[in-house]
Amino acid sequence: MQQLLFAVTTMTAGVLACVGYFYGANWILDRIFPSKGLAGKVASRNLRITNTIRPWLFLGPAMASLTIYLIYPVIESVWLSFHGKSGQNFVGLSNFHWMMNDGEFHQSIYNNFLWLLVVPAAATFFGLIIAALTDRIWWGNIAKTLIFMPMAISFVGASVIWKFIYDFRPEGSEQIGLLNALVVAFGGSPEAWMTLPFWNNFFLMVILIWIQTGFAMVILSAALRGIPEETIEAAVIDGANGLQIFFKIMIPQIWGTIAVVWTTITILVLKVFDIVLAMTNGQWQSQVLANLMFDWMFRGGGDFGRGAAIAVVIMVLVVPIMIWNIRNAAKEMEGR
Repeated sequence: MQQLLFAVTTMTAGVLACVGYFYGANWILDRIFPSKGLAGKVASRNLRITNTIRPWLFLGPAMASLTIYLIYPVIESVWLSFHGKSGQNFVGLSNFHWMMNDGEFHQSIYNNFLWLLVVPAAATFFGLIIAALTDRIWWGNIAKTLIFMPMAISFVGASVIWKFIYDFRPEGSEQIGLLNALVVAFGGSPEAWMTLPFWNNFFLMVILIWIQTGFAMVILSAALRGIPEETIEAAVIDGANGLQIFFKIMIPQIWGTIAVVWTTITILVLKVFDIVLAMTNGQWQSQVLANLMFDWMFRGGGDFGRGAAIAVVIMVLVVPIMIWNIRNAAKEMEGR
């Protein structure tokens, strides 16, 4: 209860502080450069000045936050990647040389590659199919709400939920894990799913797919509703069936949106951390880059140089996709 009160108090204080800042900053600006009750020339000059300054009052806090929490950490991470364990002794490219020859790093790259192959494709596919189907039924909005709900759960919270699904008890014991309960009910033997190398990656991927399908569904549902009815009516008149209309008429018209959803989930996959940390902590060959970075940076005494080098690799992988995503989204907005 105390934590809930603290969270509510913090959010309330944050909102009130933002309101106070914007109201107070505008009030001070209008007092310094007043435009009411003055001669036309002076009022016009002050109005131009306030119109120039006012946008920066709104952008200022966001730009300051980006500088402190994004730009500075990027620069510091790159700098640390060329330094030793303590982050003080310059070691050149030795951290990257270690990384290229480290077996655990290779395992992390391989696992991230598996995640990239499966998660964006599956989440986008399920989101698209669900978006198309729920628009055709009267209770579609209820279904969308239920499917979107996992988006409101943190990755750690979702992992705790799925721990109960994958839970393992020795054979002969009562299985409280849903998956093992089903296996036993059909005459099989319970498995410790999270300890199965290679396959445990897919069990972890299911969690992220479960969360991100709702995101893909909402975006793609809006795109499907934006398709001109004339094109669908023309296809119907030409004798096209439902599948032909969906794959040959609708999909090509929203391909840009599909690409944006795909790449957005791809960026998330490259940074996946919480699920692996909560479920396996990288054990049983389930390690990924972000969790490996966390291990080197903050565990076992901490190695800031190696941790930062892995962070730089993640950044190098994410930034090109992010830039492409922003450009593609901008083109989509121009097209509309």
